[in-house]
Amino acid sequence: MEKRHSRGTAVILTAAAVLLAAAVACSVLYRRSAEEEPLTRQGFFFDTAITITIYGQEEDEELLDGVFEICTDLENTFSPTLENSELYRINHRTEQQIEVSDDMAEVARLAIEWYERTEGKLDFTIAPLLELWDFKAEDASVPDADSIREALTHVEGSAVHLDGNLLSFDREDIRLDFGAFAKGYAADRIKAYLTDSGVESGLINLGGNVLTIGAKPDGEPWTIGIQKPFAERNETSRILECTDRSVVSSGVYERYFEQDGKIYSHILDPDTGYPVENGLWQVTIVSESSAIGDALSTSCMLLGKGKGEELAQEAGAEAVYWEEAQDTFSFDGN
Repeated sequence: MEKRHSRGTAVILTAAAVLLAAAVACSVLYRRSAEEEPLTRQGFFFDTAITITIYGQEEDEELLDGVFEICTDLENTFSPTLENSELYRINHRTEQQIEVSDDMAEVARLAIEWYERTEGKLDFTIAPLLELWDFKAEDASVPDADSIREALTHVEGSAVHLDGNLLSFDREDIRLDFGAFAKGYAADRIKAYLTDSGVESGLINLGGNVLTIGAKPDGEPWTIGIQKPFAERNETSRILECTDRSVVSSGVYERYFEQDGKIYSHILDPDTGYPVENGLWQVTIVSESSAIGDALSTSCMLLGKGKGEELAQEAGAEAVYWEEAQDTFSFDGN
């Protein structure tokens, strides 16, 4: 083994002097508006640093208290490692039919939908394979072929069914991973809470899942820079303007290791058991919903540019691709 890396995906640029958000893994830059000071809070949830910034609510710290309560609740729902989380209990179930919470049911519904829309490429039962590769380990290395083949026998999204809040399994060995959905779902939940509370301008950053509330306080669109793959943190290669939209990126540079001169990314192909290799280094999705952006960004990485473009267009989203061969961006806008 040679190297292990984890990088972020988005840089947010607003209006005046630059403020680097301390310890934010996704490397997000904020520039404060000349008109008003934002109310900002940072924390660590969903295995990443997060930052919430809102305008027009300078004295209302209780709003951010509510945001962090949502994050705590969803962490306790979707964490695969917390022993008191709902997902942990599901993955260590003794019965094959379980009544689940509304949040779990909604994310499971999304996961099943996108499993079907991608013809099995975005497989939310990939947990055994992710655990085998263990990209978070300091000494991550390529598993042996027999272990990969064995792990693949426990991956089958079609074995999971949802009827209302009743989650059922055809097999005892199936375990779930909602890494392609949970942060986006959380971002959407936070935005709904803040807008219902009267917030009209703000930024939600959950480790690279960036969701804007309205426009900047001066009425201009937010400008969001896309992290350049394999470059230094905060080195952007494209700037997007958006209002009331989500920007989510997935890429082979986010979490990977090198072995024998080859890069192995955390985006695993459920057909082969190995990291996907299709010439894409990064996909960025601009959409209304962060949960959809989350699902689409990973789906496009797995499907490749052609099928990914079709899927993004069907979902009413815009996609920005970084292709390895050209070392340049291409844009698929609607």
